[in-house]
Amino acid sequence: MKNTLAEIASRTGFSKTTISRVLSGQSDKYRISKKTCEAIVKEAKKCHYTKHLSAQRLREIESSTIGLLLPSLANLFFAELADVIIEELNKAGYFTVLMDTMENEDKFRESVQTLASRRVRGIIAVPCDGGIPVLEEIDANGTPVVLIDRSHNESALSYVTTNNYQGSKKATEELIQKGHRRIACLQGKDSSTNRDRVAGYRDAMQAAGLGEQIMTVGNEFTIQNGYLETKLLLAMDPSTRPSAIFSLSNMIALGAIKAINEAGLNIPEDIALLTFDNNTYLDFMQPSLTRIAQATGDMGILAVKLLLDRINHNTLTKTTLILTPTLIKGDSV
Repeated sequence: MKNTLAEIASRTGFSKTTISRVLSGQSDKYRISKKTCEAIVKEAKKCHYTKHLSAQRLREIESSTIGLLLPSLANLFFAELADVIIEELNKAGYFTVLMDTMENEDKFRESVQTLASRRVRGIIAVPCDGGIPVLEEIDANGTPVVLIDRSHNESALSYVTTNNYQGSKKATEELIQKGHRRIACLQGKDSSTNRDRVAGYRDAMQAAGLGEQIMTVGNEFTIQNGYLETKLLLAMDPSTRPSAIFSLSNMIALGAIKAINEAGLNIPEDIALLTFDNNTYLDFMQPSLTRIAQATGDMGILAVKLLLDRINHNTLTKTTLILTPTLIKGDSV
């Protein structure tokens, strides 16, 4: 056991005394945090020394863990969402295992199975379209799952999302009211969120008699996508190129801004820009961006409440919560 303690101490940075107390089931007595216990237990498992940990204590630690699956922490929207969820779970006494699925279906399914093998108490996930079946299977086997941001009406899983259709329609109508007719929509990766936003844009254009002007390009919620697609749009003949761009995420908008600046054009004098998603830094840009804001904080809090309700009361009824976005006017339109 002595050699074990030294090995785990060298890998985790915790003292042998702390490790010994955790592995002997005395963490509560010495007020050792759940986060510290989790790290020590994880390393003990790697060293095949979980036999020194009481089965009861192991179950207690594992039962206080929630899995959180997000598609890209490079996307500021998801990073902000993670902050809210982790804070709320921490308040409720839960430790969060955060996994970035990188918008990859294979990685998503692998991450779900990893969380299941760790016997997490529940999962909050922004799903890939192809990842719904594995989440439904996990939920049916007793590990509650709540979806967030991306909704799936055909699934029995509860979810919290934004009315993306309404927000996108409102954004497009704002541009039309400002006199724009050639409005390009820079979309992201195919998902329920993206499809709803594109539908809102298209319906607003059709209602205004601008169906022939509909222009939807792009395929990723990334800065690179926004940059490359905007470069192509600006290379069009000035008489036909768009007078306004509606980007479906703030990451796409950042790429669009870079391309517009490189072309020597000014926002909004030469081309208008409106984006979906909100972040404080958008107010400090020149010009500040007009955008559709999601209630990120409310979304995260509600997802945690739904999950804890499932855990604490074994609630099986599907709950769907769709939050209303708001238009924040800046100086970019």
